[in-house]
Amino acid sequence: MNKLNDDCIFCKIIKNEIPSIVVYEDDDVKAFLDISQVTPGHTLVIPKTHVQNVFEYSDELGATIFSRIPKIAKAIKSSDKNIKGMNICQNNGKLAYQSVMHSHIHLVPRYTAEDGFSMTWADNTDKYTSEKLQSIADNIKNNLED
Repeated sequence: MNKLNDDCIFCKIIKNEIPSIVVYEDDDVKAFLDISQVTPGHTLVIPKTHVQNVFEYSDELGATIFSRIPKIAKAIKSSDKNIKGMNICQNNGKLAYQSVMHSHIHLVPRYTAEDGFSMTWADNTDKYTSEKLQSIADNIKNNLED
């Protein structure tokens, strides 16, 4: 049985204590329409075990959850000929805009540049030398777990 948290809204959705509009479900994953519908078809994909964020994923859980994304994304895109692209977002921690502390992946269909969704990244190219980038990469490599 999957570990669930009685105080978590997504765990309550998994247990069908709170209604949701489900688009996909199996033993490990539930995907349902986000109540906010940033764009039509905005779907959340959640593991059926309570983990707060990707930092709590085992390799097996990561493989299981992320292996479902292409299937669900393709179904969303096929559902509406006006979908031109899709943002796939997974926020980890409050600083990274995670608002529900049960890991979830947003699949946000994109229709036009004015469809109500945007992402911006600062361009800090001029702040990093090749040596500084190599130092960052080496530090990450040294922290990889086998």
